[in-house]
Amino acid sequence: MNSLLAILWLDLKRFWLNPARLLFSLVQPLLYLFVLGSAFRSATFAVDGYYQAYIFPGVVALSLMFTASSAAVGIVFDRQVGFLKALMVAPVPRVTIALGKILSGALLAWLQSAVLLPFAPSAGIGFSAVGLILFVLLMLFSALVFSALGLALALPFRSVMVFPVVSNALLLPMFFLSGALYPLDMAPDWIRWAATLDPAAYSVDLLRGLLTGRYLFAPLTSLAVLSLCLLVASAWIVHSFRRFTHN
Repeated sequence: MNSLLAILWLDLKRFWLNPARLLFSLVQPLLYLFVLGSAFRSATFAVDGYYQAYIFPGVVALSLMFTASSAAVGIVFDRQVGFLKALMVAPVPRVTIALGKILSGALLAWLQSAVLLPFAPSAGIGFSAVGLILFVLLMLFSALVFSALGLALALPFRSVMVFPVVSNALLLPMFFLSGALYPLDMAPDWIRWAATLDPAAYSVDLLRGLLTGRYLFAPLTSLAVLSLCLLVASAWIVHSFRRFTHN
């Protein structure tokens, strides 16, 4: 437990050493929410006539995905400077290291995305107490999934210059195929098919369904798919850490 807390504390300390990161991380989500949202607020599929309300869950998912990916850059930096090798020779179980890195990335993503919640009333969304708690819990679960996926993707890379380019090339299609900005049931067949392979689509559907009561995927299906992604990515991370030990 002490080793897990030490890993979490180290990553959180890195975050607080750069407080401007929190401010600038809000720019992209708020641009989507208020600039794009204001431009298309007359869309017929908007919730209660507000396009901002419709895309709010998608903007939250966007923030979770990109923040988790940004946190995953830390493991690439650690590998580049040799800190990861030092961590691998420490008498700490590889499962603990993997869990600590996944949790720290998820916590950072959740904290930065939670800053968007006070903007919900401005987007035309009113949370009940229970609804807010469930929404926050779904955010945390999604953050865990995106953190694990981001970390699994980052581990093969040795350069902090290359990984952000690759991650953005994958994250942007994931975001646009997720239905964050438009209803998937109105999209072409090939987009709906591609969305079934996109973890972000299930996260957005759960978050939006909690607000609207309408789901494209069965909630249990979405939870099962995201849980499977989390388990597979976590297993790959543990395997990769064990491989680093033997190299």
